[in-house]
Amino acid sequence: MDQLKEYVKSGKAKETTGRVQELIAGGMDPEKILKEALIPAMDEVGDLFQKGEYFVPEMLVAARAMKGGVDVLKPLLVESGVEAVGKIVVGTAKGDLHDIGKNLVVMALEGAGFEVVDLGVDVAAEKFVAAVKEHKPVAVGLSALLTTTMASMQEVIEMLEKEGLRGSVKVMVGGAPLDQEFADEIGADFYGADPTAGKNYARSLVE
Repeated sequence: MDQLKEYVKSGKAKETTGRVQELIAGGMDPEKILKEALIPAMDEVGDLFQKGEYFVPEMLVAARAMKGGVDVLKPLLVESGVEAVGKIVVGTAKGDLHDIGKNLVVMALEGAGFEVVDLGVDVAAEKFVAAVKEHKPVAVGLSALLTTTMASMQEVIEMLEKEGLRGSVKVMVGGAPLDQEFADEIGADFYGADPTAGKNYARSLVE
């Protein structure tokens, strides 16, 4: 298990997948592998990122390695009835085609045991609202890199209010041009400066 953690932290995707398969073949419980190796490894990666010891490239390769391991476990977890800790809808705001930040958040959330509904980029407010109706998530994550697309985040919140859904879902926002002041201004519940902050907030909603 310690070796598996190291593989994830150093972004060794092939080795991570192979080690997970070895542990399963040896009779290890899939849930134990997820909760005692993969999730803690990504937590450590998140901490290193927040401390400035890891940067986006290191975080991306670690998240990819972890995803490979999780993909091996998923069918086994479903089979044994292990449910996701919660569901979160995520997307990049309308007019914005940037997705690295969003993808990092998706990986961080999946690494923490969430089921993530990723709507992709250039997502209109109507699409976010439709996804909230369909999936009933605990939170919606909105991402933007362009200042020109930040306004469409407010549209999502206003439409959720109009549809009577605002009380049932938290709104998380993030992206390079955003700050706490902007999040407060548009009525978002949470502003995250990095993926780890977003993941920790999401965890606090289900704990």
